[in-house]
Amino acid sequence: MKNDIASLVQPGLHAHIAQRSAHLTQVASELKAELFGIDAVIDRVMDSLRAWYVLPEIINRPVIVCLWGLTGTGKTQLTRCIAQKLGFYDRFVEVQMDGFSNGSGYYASSISGMLADSGIEEGCAGILVLDEFQRFRTINSKGEDVKVERYQDVWALLSDGRLAPALSFMSSIESSLANSQYDLERETSDDKDSKKTPYKFKLSPYEAREFKQSLKLKEPLLDIMGWSPDEIQTRLHAFRQQPNAWETDYSKLLVFVSGNLDEMYDETAKRVEDCDTDADIFHALTQKLSIIDVKKALGERFKPEQIARLGNNHVIYPSFSRTTYQKLIDNMCARYVQDIARTSGLCFEIDEAVKAEIYANAVFPAQGTRPLFSSIHNILSAPLVNATLWAIEQGATPLDVLRVTLADDRKHLCVAFGLQQSRYPVNFELNRLKQRANRDFRALLAVHEAGHGLLYCLLFKQPPQELKINVASFDGGYNSYMSLRSYSRQNCLDMICVGLGGRAAEALVFGQNACTTGAESDYKRATAIAAQFVRHYGFASRLSRTDVTHDTEENLNTDIAPTNTAIETLLAEQYTRASKLLDQHRSELVVITQELVEHGEMAKQKLADWLGLTVATEPSVLEPYADKLAAFAATE
Repeated sequence: MKNDIASLVQPGLHAHIAQRSAHLTQVASELKAELFGIDAVIDRVMDSLRAWYVLPEIINRPVIVCLWGLTGTGKTQLTRCIAQKLGFYDRFVEVQMDGFSNGSGYYASSISGMLADSGIEEGCAGILVLDEFQRFRTINSKGEDVKVERYQDVWALLSDGRLAPALSFMSSIESSLANSQYDLERETSDDKDSKKTPYKFKLSPYEAREFKQSLKLKEPLLDIMGWSPDEIQTRLHAFRQQPNAWETDYSKLLVFVSGNLDEMYDETAKRVEDCDTDADIFHALTQKLSIIDVKKALGERFKPEQIARLGNNHVIYPSFSRTTYQKLIDNMCARYVQDIARTSGLCFEIDEAVKAEIYANAVFPAQGTRPLFSSIHNILSAPLVNATLWAIEQGATPLDVLRVTLADDRKHLCVAFGLQQSRYPVNFELNRLKQRANRDFRALLAVHEAGHGLLYCLLFKQPPQELKINVASFDGGYNSYMSLRSYSRQNCLDMICVGLGGRAAEALVFGQNACTTGAESDYKRATAIAAQFVRHYGFASRLSRTDVTHDTEENLNTDIAPTNTAIETLLAEQYTRASKLLDQHRSELVVITQELVEHGEMAKQKLADWLGLTVATEPSVLEPYADKLAAFAATE
C-alpha cells in the first residue's frame, strides 16, 4: 500500500490533477449548453465520477452512478455525451438490459462477454452503461422469483468488479477432449485397417469465443478454432496453474445504471393528467422524489441484496419545467430555420404565437421530450418546405426574410413574403380538444370546478395546484391538490367537504333537478375518505379497524354493516357544510366561475392574490404540531 501511495506522489501529479479537474469543469459546461433542464443532474454526475477520472489509480471497485427518470429526459444521451467528451468512445459499452437488444447469441447474454468483446481492457478504466435496468427484474409483483437467463454476472460486477472464470465451461471442454481421445483410441484399436478418417476435436465458434474470454487469450478467434487438442489441453493446464489470474478485473469501470422506475412516479402521475397538467406543477412534484422513493420502487423489482449492490448514488431526473420545454421548442425551431437557410438561403422567422401553440399541443409532461420532438417535426417540416418552394416561385432570393405566423383559425400557418401570403394547414388537434365550445357545457364545468376550488381555498388556506376546465384527457375539468404526509382528523373532514363541493355548487347555481352525473367520481372519492375516517383511522365512535378480509389470520373487525350509517351521516353533514360555505361566498364563486368560462383555467398565483392566500411549498402536515408540543410541555 505504501508503494502505491509513493508511486502517486511524483513530480507533475499536481499538474495532472489540475488539468483533469479543469477538463471536467469544461465538459460540465458543454453538457449544460447542449442538454437543457438538467444542470443539477449534470453537476451531481460529474462530482460522482471526479475521482474515477482525475485519479483512477485510487479506484479499486467500480464507481456506480444510478440515473432514474421518466422516458425522454436524456439519461442515455447524457452517458453517451460523457463518454465522447472524456475520450472514452472506444472504451464504452452500452447494454440494453431487456436481454434482447444486444444479439441473440450466448456470448451477448453475459456482461463479461460483451466487455471482453469491447475496447475495455482488464484493469483499465472504461464506461459501462446498463440501460433500461428496470426491465431486468428478478422478482414479480408478488415477490416471487423471476427466471432470468441473461446477464447474471452483472451482480458480481456491481459488487467488486471482479468476474470469476467459467470453470464449468472449462470442465466441459476437458470432458469433450477426453471423450474425443477415448473415441479415437477405441476406433483405432478396433479396426486398424479402417480407412475412415479419425474424428478430430475442434472448438466451435461459440466454444472458441468462450475459451478466449475465459483464458484471457490474445490470439485471433480463427487461430483458436484451429488449435489441436494438445494445444487446447496445454493452455487449460497453464491457466489452472495460475489461480491468481483467474478473475477478470473490471474494478476500474464507471458504471451507469439507467432506467425508468414507473412505481416511483405512480402516485405522482395519479394526481395529474398526462397532457393537461402544467409542466411546472409536474416538475415540482417530481422534484420531491428522493432516494427513499427509489429504494421502494426497486423493491418492487429486485431482491434486497441486489438493491444493495447498486449502492446509494441515485440521481433522480425531475420532469422538465415549462421554461425548459420552451427552450427546447426555441432550439428545435431554430434548427429547422437554419436547415432551410443552409439549403435555400431563405430566412424564416417563427412567431412566438406559433411556438406557444406548439407548446400547447406537443408537451406531455409525464412523457418527456419524445412527443415534443415528433410533434415539432410534424408541425413544421412540411409547411416550411412547401413555403420555401412557394417563396422561390414568387421571386424570393437568398437572405430574404419570411415571417411565419398563426392564422386566426389556429389551424393554419401563414407565411408572408413582401405583400404576399400563403397558408399551410397544421394539426393542432390537442389544443382544440381542450376547448369546450358548447356554452352550456362550459358553464356547467366552470361552476362544478369552481365549487371544488373555492372550498379548498377556504378550508386549506391555499389555492389548488391547478384549476382547469380546458382538458383533453377526459370529458370534464379538474382540481389538483397539495398532498400531505399525514392528514389530521380535521383535514379528512375538509377533504370530504371539498370533494362534495362540485355537486353542492351545481345545486346552488342550477337547482337540484339540474344537477348532473358529473359528480359520480367525486362521490366515490368522498365515500372512500369517509369510510377510512370511520373504519380505518379511528376518527369516529369506533376504535377498531373495520374491514373485509380473506385471510383468517388477520385480526380485523369484519362487522362492516354498523359503520354504514356513520359513513352516510358523515357525508350528509359535509355536503350541508359545503352548501352553506358556498352560499356564504357567492361572489367569490361567481368570479372563479367567470374566470374559468373565459379562460379555461385560473392560475394558482392569481387565485391566491385575489383571496389573500399564500402559495406555499408542499408541507408535510398543516397543523402546527411543534407549537402545540411546546405549549403542552410548558404546562408541566
